[in-house]
Amino acid sequence: MSTDHHIGMIVPSSNLTMETELPRMLRAREEVDPEHRFVFHSARARMQHVTPEQLRAMNAQAERAATELADARPDVVATACLVAIMAQGPGYHCTAEESITAALRAEGSQAPVVSSAGALLDGITALGVSRVAIITPYMKPLTRAVVEYLESAGVEVVDSLSLEVPDNLAVARLDPADLRKHRQELDLSRADALVLSACVQMPSLPSIQPVEDELGIPVLSAATATTYRILQELGLPPVVPGAGRLLAS
Repeated sequence: MSTDHHIGMIVPSSNLTMETELPRMLRAREEVDPEHRFVFHSARARMQHVTPEQLRAMNAQAERAATELADARPDVVATACLVAIMAQGPGYHCTAEESITAALRAEGSQAPVVSSAGALLDGITALGVSRVAIITPYMKPLTRAVVEYLESAGVEVVDSLSLEVPDNLAVARLDPADLRKHRQELDLSRADALVLSACVQMPSLPSIQPVEDELGIPVLSAATATTYRILQELGLPPVVPGAGRLLAS
């Protein structure tokens, strides 16, 4: 008899990728562990363009979204817009997770909360690395904010690449196969790992394992790191086939 695990997601209103890549990974996990199955519930927060103003406005909607998700009694809640949190300054993922947790508790939900921003830091720590290169779809000032956030947490960013796509829907339509070319623009000589997509909206899953196989260093993304943390919070082995070393058996 299988167990259903209910996963709540707070996503930007224009996000098309979190609700595809995360289920795709967990469906792959079901193939190797059919006793554990996953059900997904989303609440949306309005955001169309990746600008500081719209990111702040979206953050202000997180508690409302959490209140709506509480009614579904999820087993874990993930808030999924990395840059919205990192743009608010070092350590803000703790503040965001705490406010969402409080909103859930007020409605009687005991679900733990994961943020993609905190998950990326946790994933880097779990890999035992301290120097990374990153690719983002953001404009350069927002990429700098992500770099500063990571470095404030003790992670050295040895190189970064900004694809400079401000329209969030356009980010979702980027071809993940192109990341295999984009990574060649980075200096990886000092990198212990590569964050192939520091954004849950920029598709990357089809390229994670191939790029890792090519480079020989761990390759992760905001989405694979979020999946890692969700599985941890559910008390399940964080294993997904073909999704990079972080989720390897």
